[in-house]
Amino acid sequence: MLDEFREDEIARKVGGRFKLTAMIQKRMVALNRGARPLVDISTKDLMQIVVAEIMGNKIYLDTSGNVQPVQDESALVDKLDRLLADDGGPSLDDL
Repeated sequence: MLDEFREDEIARKVGGRFKLTAMIQKRMVALNRGARPLVDISTKDLMQIVVAEIMGNKIYLDTSGNVQPVQDESALVDKLDRLLADDGGPSLDDL
C-alpha cells in the first residue's frame, strides 16, 4: 500500500475517499489509453503516477466528475476570486 493512503491528506485534498477513488480510476484509464503523465517521476507504476499528480496539484475532479489537468494555478485562483467576488448580492456601494 502506498504511504499516501495511510494519511487522510490525499482524501481531504480531493474532497473525500469516494472522489479520490473516482479520480484514481478515471486517471488510470486515461494513462492506460496513452495520456501523458503530468509529473516527472521514474516509475511505470500508474498508481504512483496518479498519486504524484494528485499530491502535486496537477489534476482535479470537475463538477461533472471528469478528471481535468490544472492548466495554470494562477488562472484558477483568478477564476475563484471572480466567482467569490460576484456572489449575486448587493455590492458594498449599495449598502
